Amino acid sequence: MIDRDAVVAIFLAAGRSTRFGADDKLLAPLGGVPLLLHAAQAIVDLAPARRIAVCPDQSGPVAALLADQGFDIVANPCPERGLSQSLRLGIGAVSPGVERAALLCLADMPFVRAGHLAALLARFDPDAAPVVASGRDGVPMPPALFARSRFAALEEASGDQGARFMLASAALVAAPAGQLNDIDRPADLPRA
Repeated sequence: MIDRDAVVAIFLAAGRSTRFGADDKLLAPLGGVPLLLHAAQAIVDLAPARRIAVCPDQSGPVAALLADQGFDIVANPCPERGLSQSLRLGIGAVSPGVERAALLCLADMPFVRAGHLAALLARFDPDAAPVVASGRDGVPMPPALFARSRFAALEEASGDQGARFMLASAALVAAPAGQLNDIDRPADLPRA
């Protein structure tokens, strides 16, 4: 188990959302609230030591909404380089020596709750379980928690796979039904 005061949450919100069409899916309304704020709320409720959001820019609507929620904003001006670019920028913004683990969350997963994030922290062990991932039917996926000892490997990731290469050996925490669903296309919203 790791204390919340030793965890930094990194919220990845700089994707291109090409499958969603011309609109920014993170700003699409879900229950009258922008999609990304649903996902951000779980992090706010968890109350980690620090919250970092990787956004397309420093001052656009996505960044403004997240800054209002207490996130430190890191700009990713090159989202076409894939998820790994955002991951590198987020890990690069972590304070040296302060936080012992990073909790990676995706902005297009609006159904994840703080209780599931807390379960990831409870399963964490820096030696026996330095990577803890969410599990759906035994398949590892985000949100996921990474020990500081794994930060260098995260910074070396490339392309649009993010940290997927590290999740194969992760300890898994099953999420309640539906919490790990993401929004990729406008048609996903009515089912949400």
